[in-house]
Amino acid sequence: MSESFEIFEDVSNPLDSVEDILQGNEMVFSRPNPDELTVQISGEQSSYKITFLWQEEYSAMQFFCELDIFIPQERRDLMARAMRTINEKLWLGHFDCPDHTSTPCFRHTSLFRGWTHTSGAEHVEDLIDIAIAECERHSAVFSMLASPLPLEDALLSLALTDGAGKA
Repeated sequence: MSESFEIFEDVSNPLDSVEDILQGNEMVFSRPNPDELTVQISGEQSSYKITFLWQEEYSAMQFFCELDIFIPQERRDLMARAMRTINEKLWLGHFDCPDHTSTPCFRHTSLFRGWTHTSGAEHVEDLIDIAIAECERHSAVFSMLASPLPLEDALLSLALTDGAGKA
């Protein structure tokens, strides 16, 4: 193995940093194993289950911010169209709605090769802030899709438009 690869072999698990951040903010979290951490966070529009998964082989951390919303099977096609429209506008991460949960979530994977225990702290804080902001921004669309009320394309298109300011 060349020396340039050996430099990056000692990568700290960024979930240790995540744990420090959450403890510093007096948040309750679960760490079922060294490579997984979950926390519940309440936003203005919804509550969120945030999961961090560390994959040591690639020095990568997957991040999921799951909304507390269930999308019924009959709305899956509308959901796919809405997520496509939303994802086209995102700079970081994307929304997904896995079949096994039918729950929309914001996802992002970050590479951490060469980072130390503390060097990823700001990155993780930014990732949480961005995910919550994107989930809050699009929660009305996901709520409409979860609702049993009839939903027409025009109404969904309106909900997908970016507004200005706050009501």
